[in-house]
Amino acid sequence: MNALLYILVVAIWGTTWIAIFLQQGPVPATVSIFWRFAIASITMLTILLLTRRLRSLALRDHLFCILQGCCVFGFNFWCFYTAASWINTGLESVIFSMAVLFNAINSFLFFRQTPPGRFYLAALLGLAGIITLFWDDLQLSGLSSTMLPGILLSALGTYGFSLGNMLSIRHQRRGLETLTTNSWAMLYGTLIIGLIALLRGDNFTPQWTFSYLGALFYLAIFGSVIAFGAYFTLVGRIGASNAAYSTLLFPLVALTLSTIYEGYQWHANAIIGLVLILVGNLVMFARVPAGFIKPRLKMKRA
Repeated sequence: MNALLYILVVAIWGTTWIAIFLQQGPVPATVSIFWRFAIASITMLTILLLTRRLRSLALRDHLFCILQGCCVFGFNFWCFYTAASWINTGLESVIFSMAVLFNAINSFLFFRQTPPGRFYLAALLGLAGIITLFWDDLQLSGLSSTMLPGILLSALGTYGFSLGNMLSIRHQRRGLETLTTNSWAMLYGTLIIGLIALLRGDNFTPQWTFSYLGALFYLAIFGSVIAFGAYFTLVGRIGASNAAYSTLLFPLVALTLSTIYEGYQWHANAIIGLVLILVGNLVMFARVPAGFIKPRLKMKRA
């Protein structure tokens, strides 16, 4: 079961970056995010209500869901969508792969889970990889260009995603059902980003084109309902750090699509940087726990 969830997350999230690229245009990022998660949250809540799987939550749990919605279904995607107008979405996915390192740091900060010794080598390789990957672009455009803000926004969005992972762990440690907390968090994130769009005076009319609406549907149903459900289920089954291992393969999928659709051009520094980042992530998971392949089974005596 874990392997199937892992494959779903990699296959879907590896392709959502190009869908974000297809939504770049006249529609404000806040509006695109609002419609994406409005469709996704309504779909999830409707399914849970019809199947009677929507569980009640205490007020305190709802407050944490609001916080999770801001981290995972609101501000972080505002960072990603904004950065996509400045840097290649394939490169964004490379930065997003650093979630594995952020999760290790946050697991220590919030749950006192000491990262393994290999974490420090992995972090060093990841940082060196990102610098190498963007070195040519930064030299050509200068640090004052939109390249550096795009990198920083992508990193900030990734850290927000990691904080959402910690909140998901909190929910599951309290015995809360993942689909229920995910649905409420998604709805709250939608309402908050919608309020921001309203205060900004953004036009809520989507772009009535096949590419925009197709990308919207894919991001809402596959990228949000299915992939987030699968990912946070993995977080509960194998832990946040191990679930983030799925981000290892995102750049390979996303950069391949970016090469085809965005005209991304490979150069020596890009290849070296990508290899360093991937090796850094591999170092973090040099020994994958047995639970990654199949869940632990509790043996019962007859």
